[in-house]
Amino acid sequence: MHIKLAVNGTLMRGLALNHNLLELGGVFVEEALTAPLYRLWSINDQHPAMQRCASGGQISLEIWSIDSSHIGELLSREPAGLSVGKILLADNREVLGILGESYLCEGMQEITQFGGWREYKGLR
Repeated sequence: MHIKLAVNGTLMRGLALNHNLLELGGVFVEEALTAPLYRLWSINDQHPAMQRCASGGQISLEIWSIDSSHIGELLSREPAGLSVGKILLADNREVLGILGESYLCEGMQEITQFGGWREYKGLR
């Protein structure tokens, strides 16, 4: 069974870990925005971590289709502190996506105001 998975950082097309999605048969579906409930942090300028909060901003991301049997393998290839959870999109759809655990974001630079990882890194 294929599921839709939202990614917001280095798993996106053309970025450092995109090959992990491609190797597991992931197929790009669309670009999307989160509901304005998320905050984004730069983790040592290597990758982002996104968390749902009571208030936040809209974060740009990509939606991919991937076989649900590959989610564990994909997550094992992600940096420590990232997990899978439900993400509310701007159009009120809910999809699974990559989120950051609280401990990972503590003391890191918040980059929510940029609206996404590509925007923060100057890639858009």
